[in-house]
Amino acid sequence: MADKTEKILEIFRQINAVPRKSKNEEKIAAWLIKWGKDNGFVVEQDEIKNVLIRVPATVGYEERETVILQGHMDMVCEKAKGVTHDFSKDPIKHIFDGDWLTADGTTLGADNGIALAIALVLVTDETVKHPPLELLFTVDEETGLTGASELRSGWLKGKYLLNLDSEDEHVFTIGCAGGKDTHIRFTGTRIPVADKISYRVTVGGLKGGHSGVDITEPLANANVVLSRLLESCELNIVSIEGGSAHNAIPRDATAFVRVADGAQLKKRATELQKVIQKEYAGGDEGITITVEMCQPPVTMFDRDSTFKLVHLLRALPHGIAAMSRELDGLVETSNNLAVVTMPDDNTVEILTSQRSSVMSKLDDLTDRIEAVGKLANAEVISGNGYPSWEPDMDSGLLKVCVSEWKNVTDVEPVVEVIHAGLECGIIGSKYDGMEMISYGPTIKNPHSPDEKLFVPSIKSVYDFTASLLEKLGD
Repeated sequence: MADKTEKILEIFRQINAVPRKSKNEEKIAAWLIKWGKDNGFVVEQDEIKNVLIRVPATVGYEERETVILQGHMDMVCEKAKGVTHDFSKDPIKHIFDGDWLTADGTTLGADNGIALAIALVLVTDETVKHPPLELLFTVDEETGLTGASELRSGWLKGKYLLNLDSEDEHVFTIGCAGGKDTHIRFTGTRIPVADKISYRVTVGGLKGGHSGVDITEPLANANVVLSRLLESCELNIVSIEGGSAHNAIPRDATAFVRVADGAQLKKRATELQKVIQKEYAGGDEGITITVEMCQPPVTMFDRDSTFKLVHLLRALPHGIAAMSRELDGLVETSNNLAVVTMPDDNTVEILTSQRSSVMSKLDDLTDRIEAVGKLANAEVISGNGYPSWEPDMDSGLLKVCVSEWKNVTDVEPVVEVIHAGLECGIIGSKYDGMEMISYGPTIKNPHSPDEKLFVPSIKSVYDFTASLLEKLGD
């Protein structure tokens, strides 16, 4: 089979020229619909804006079971400090570094744009023999798995679903954690600033990462670090913000504060920076905590509001809550103290993101987080969440995949369950009996500006998928 890597990368480049931030997938959906119709396929779109492209079987494969190739349209839009990229209109710039493809100071969007590109090339490759195919491209996977959650029953005909949203070559994922988000809305009392001594405190230089994939790594959380500093001094908060997405470990956080002793604040910042660098050796040695005098604000939170807010942030958990008892090395339950924002002067909104492969543990952790918010007299609302994907080690699809991967690559694949969330659990809950598996080319540092794609792995995944489609149902 001819190497299709260059063609896949060209389609990926075209996809990356179209804005596709989560909840803003209209343009990429329109691009995919046009692509499907231009290639003579039946294209459908549901009420939530998911796109389904129906591809007829090649001659001789018409009676086989339909196979679904699935990925999500949206991407996490993160950029490095100082980068001026506008995700609403600017194309992602590709940079090749040896065998790796990266972007110019932004997330690359290989999660999950490379899946779309692979699927589009596969169904136009005349050398690939396959049964009837359904290309399912969902919306808003990154911020809430909305496309999968709102997918209507009965729309899909496929028996097998190949989710191309895993990020390690030679690895098959057959199970994942469930998840739930909690929104905490804190309202404080503001008073006039008594004097002109105010400072901007910035936590930066952190690596960040995916809150499911990278939760076991020595990575600091900028919101947690900032709250540790704020707790150490007598001050008033003027404003505070940090983090960008529910599934991204925060890389940056900033607070404007009024403090009587600026020298003490700077001293505590220097001391804490050294402590954090030591605590997260091997992960976030590049962390910086800076304190700079700034223009005086007009108002600030009073001492009581500041006390409650700082201690609310300190009390909220972040990181691993429990490890699995069934699978060595698998995180069972965790939380990400994900985003802190201020929609107005009086309100601070905090977003936490919980994950667990045990749904009762997910509910328990969520209840505890809600309790912390209520103790601070904050409004607390948790979403409905999404279910975990229970692994099936006896799946016929898994057995075929393992055999075919060895046949194509001469490598024994790894079969795993992950702590991150995948759409498979949700889709499977709507289609009883559907067999599913997740895999994909190697992607490092997803959800951060350091995201990179291992180019040689594209060929392995493409060749395997092409061979698998020929074998399924034989």
